[in-house]
Amino acid sequence: RVVKKEGKLENLKGLLQSEAKLFSSLVIGHTRWATHGAVNDTNAHPHENETFAIVHNGIIENASKLKEEIVKSDYQFKSETDSEVFLAYLTLEFEKLNDVTKAIINTFKKVEGNSAFVIIHKTNHQIFAIKKSAPLVCGVNEKAGEVFVSSDPYALIGFATKIYFPDDNILCVGDNRNATQILGFYDMEENPSHAYKVQEKEMTMDVVSKGKFDHFMLKEIFEQPELVNRIISIYAQGQAKQDLQKIADTKPSLMHIIACGTALHAGLLIKSFLENINAIPTQSDYASEFRYRNPLLSKGQAGLFISQSGETADTLACQELCKERGLKTYSIVNVDGSTLFRNCDENLLIHAGTEIGVASTKAFTQMVLVGYLLSQAYEGKVDTPEIQQEFKNVATAISKILEREEEIKSIAKEIYNYKGFIFTGRGQQFPVALEGALKLKEIAYVHAEGYAAGELKHGPIALFDETMVNIAIVTNELYEKTLSNAQEVKARNGVMVVLGDGENKELQEISKYYFGIDYCGVKDLKPVVSNVVLQLLSYYVAKQKGTDIDKPRNLAKSVTVE
Repeated sequence: RVVKKEGKLENLKGLLQSEAKLFSSLVIGHTRWATHGAVNDTNAHPHENETFAIVHNGIIENASKLKEEIVKSDYQFKSETDSEVFLAYLTLEFEKLNDVTKAIINTFKKVEGNSAFVIIHKTNHQIFAIKKSAPLVCGVNEKAGEVFVSSDPYALIGFATKIYFPDDNILCVGDNRNATQILGFYDMEENPSHAYKVQEKEMTMDVVSKGKFDHFMLKEIFEQPELVNRIISIYAQGQAKQDLQKIADTKPSLMHIIACGTALHAGLLIKSFLENINAIPTQSDYASEFRYRNPLLSKGQAGLFISQSGETADTLACQELCKERGLKTYSIVNVDGSTLFRNCDENLLIHAGTEIGVASTKAFTQMVLVGYLLSQAYEGKVDTPEIQQEFKNVATAISKILEREEEIKSIAKEIYNYKGFIFTGRGQQFPVALEGALKLKEIAYVHAEGYAAGELKHGPIALFDETMVNIAIVTNELYEKTLSNAQEVKARNGVMVVLGDGENKELQEISKYYFGIDYCGVKDLKPVVSNVVLQLLSYYVAKQKGTDIDKPRNLAKSVTVE
C-alpha cells in the first residue's frame, strides 16, 4: 500500500486519517525537496512498482545516462525523478539475477553522485539500506525486536536503544524475524562487515520539544546563554580539552577554513581569531567552490571543516580532497558520529544539542565559540580565568538582549514591510552582517544583503532611498569609519536601524530605530553578542510576514547534494 501527498506533513496526516486503518510491520517513508521534477504527488516518495519500493535521499548525477539504457527495455516511468531511475534499474537487474541482494549491489555500483537508498522487496520481509556520501543511520531496539533506518540520528530518539553509523558502500539489512541478528552489515562482495560506528548512549525526547515557545527557532535562540556557559566548562577540562590540545600541538603553515552558509560565516570569525591571536595565515572558502578552483595544497597546511550536521555534501568532498593531498583535517561539528566526524583526523564538537529550526542560530554561536577556544588552545590559555570570564560575560550579555525581546519585536513590526534590507558591519562585525542578512532571507523571504560597510560607496549605496533599510552594526571597532558609512546612508534617506555600543547619542541621532547593546565587558567575542539581536529581529520580521519559520520553503536542514 502506498500513501503519499505533496506539501506539508499535515497533508499526509489528513490523507492517512481518511484511509482504512493500515497495519504493517515493514514500512518505508520519506520527506524530501525535489532535485528532479515538479513538487507533486507523483514525484513524491516512495517510488514503487510490482516488485520493489524505494526511498532516496541525494542526487543521481548520471540519471539521464542510466535512463537511456533503461528505456530500451520498455520500462514505463511514472515520475520525472532521478530516484525512479534507481528503481527501474534495480527491477531489471532483479529480473536477470533473481537475487535481491545482488540486484541492489549491482544497481548501487552504477549510480554516480551522493545518495542514500532504502529498499523493500514486496515478497521479502527484509529492509535494505545503502549509501555513498549521504547521511544514513540504522537503529535497533533489541528488546522490542525493532529495526530503524533514518537520514538523521535525532529522528530515532525514543525508538532506538542503539544507533549504527555505517560507512559508504555498506549494505545494511534489517530483519526482525531473525532472532540472532536483526540488523546485519555487508560489503559489496556480500561478506559480513564491521565498517560502522556504534553509539549506545541514549538520546532523550525532551530535546525536541518546543516547550513554551511558538517555534523551535525562538527556543533555540533562548538556549544560547546556557550553552555558552556549558561549552567553556566542557572544553576547560577532560577529553574535550585534550581534543583541543591535539590540534593545537602543531601550528599549520596555512589553515584552510571550509564551510557553507552560516557555518562559513562562523568560519570568517574563526579566521580573524587565528590570524589576530595566533598569527596563523588563514583562508576561508565556500565548500562549493573550493575544489573547483584547484587550490594550492601542501603538507604542513591543515583543513578546518565546519558543519552543523556533519553531512554537508560539498564540505565532505573538500575534506576528502585535503586528506588525499596529505593535509591534517579537523572538524567543528554538532553531530557525533556524522560522516565528517568519522572522516576527520580530529574533531571538536559544538555541543549545541538538537537544532530543529532549519535556519541555524545556536549552532552558529557554538561554532564561533569552539573556534575561539581552538585559537586560545594554540596560546595555552583555554582554562585561564580571563577566558572563563569572557564566556561568563558573553552569556550575561546575551541574556540581557533576550530580556529586551519586546523592544526588538517592536522594531520588527515597524520595518517588516520595507522593500529591502542591507546589513553592514566592519572588522569582526562584517561576518555578522552577512549572517544577519542570511537569516532574514531564509525565514522572511525578503531581499537582504550583507556588506562590509566600507564597500557601500562602491555600488550598493545606489540602492538606498526611503524604501530601503540599513541595519548597521556600529561598535567601537573602527567606530569613526563605520559611523561615517552610516551617515552616508542616512543622507540618501535610507531607513536607519543601528546596533551600537551602549547608550550612544551620536548613533541615536542618525537612527530611526536604535538598539544599544550592553556587551557586559566582552572583549574578543562581541560579534557573537551582536548576532543574537539580528537573530531575534529576523525571527520577528518573519513572524509579522506569517512565514513557516522553522521549515522555510525550498530549504533543507542538511544539504546532502552539491
